[in-house]
Amino acid sequence: MAEKLDPNSLADGSEPLFSFGIIADIQYADLEDGFNYQRSRRRYYRHSLVHLQGAIEDWNKENSLPCCVLQLGDIIDGYNAQYKVSEKSLELVMNTFQMLKVPVHHTWGNHEFYNFSRDFLVNSKLNSKFLEDRIVQHPETTPSENYYAYHFVPFPKFRFVLLDAYDLSVLGIDQSSPKYEQCMKMLREHNPNVELNSPQGHLPIYPEASDSVCLAWNYKDALSVIWSHNCVVCFLAGHTHDGGYSEDHFGVHHVNLEGVIETAPDSQAFGTVHVYPDKMLLKGRGRVPDRIMNYKREEVLCF
Repeated sequence: MAEKLDPNSLADGSEPLFSFGIIADIQYADLEDGFNYQRSRRRYYRHSLVHLQGAIEDWNKENSLPCCVLQLGDIIDGYNAQYKVSEKSLELVMNTFQMLKVPVHHTWGNHEFYNFSRDFLVNSKLNSKFLEDRIVQHPETTPSENYYAYHFVPFPKFRFVLLDAYDLSVLGIDQSSPKYEQCMKMLREHNPNVELNSPQGHLPIYPEASDSVCLAWNYKDALSVIWSHNCVVCFLAGHTHDGGYSEDHFGVHHVNLEGVIETAPDSQAFGTVHVYPDKMLLKGRGRVPDRIMNYKREEVLCF
């Protein structure tokens, strides 16, 4: 388990190696407040942009700027497509991000594909793949042209990997394409819901840190890859909106960030992760709790 953040725990005066910001599920739309799919939680569509502005102001004022910010997906809400204002809303949010003094790495969630095709996203400002490390790819692992995933090293001995969680999806692709038929076949075989667009399936991959609504269908496959490498310390995701956390039995910390979209105007939902040789400290704002995430003993780094 992650420990609660205690200011006295850093009494040794140690300085972090670097830091990075995290934010998830902004889901902006120029709409009055609404509710989630089950109508059990309020969503603040218009105010989410104010929360983003507040987060950016906070990051820009930190004594030591974060090296980057991870935007964990669902940047605008699917309602924008219904009202045919997807590009306008995206432009407004991206212009807000331009106030940030550091680079932003964007991941794509289901709401990106409710609004746009994959081809559009590849050629949009939401494609931050230009920030990736330029290394030689092994022929067997070279991704297809429209596969959106990459990795980068913000500091020596630390590598970040951004994943394409909707590579196989009926969202955002041409319905006449062979890939669409492949995905529909997979849906019919594995989707237990009568309504194929039911929200029962999403991005987090560890059951103890998520609920069944948000858990990726192939989470076991993803976990097996992560667990086969001793170097993995953390898996970050959004989409739960309520947030979640668990440390698995291999010592990997699974953090599902609280969503901006369901954060009341008098609160906040973002954080800064401070990275040390032996741990990561998540300093949350508003609904996001503080956490101390220690590395496994064999992963403690020497500098």
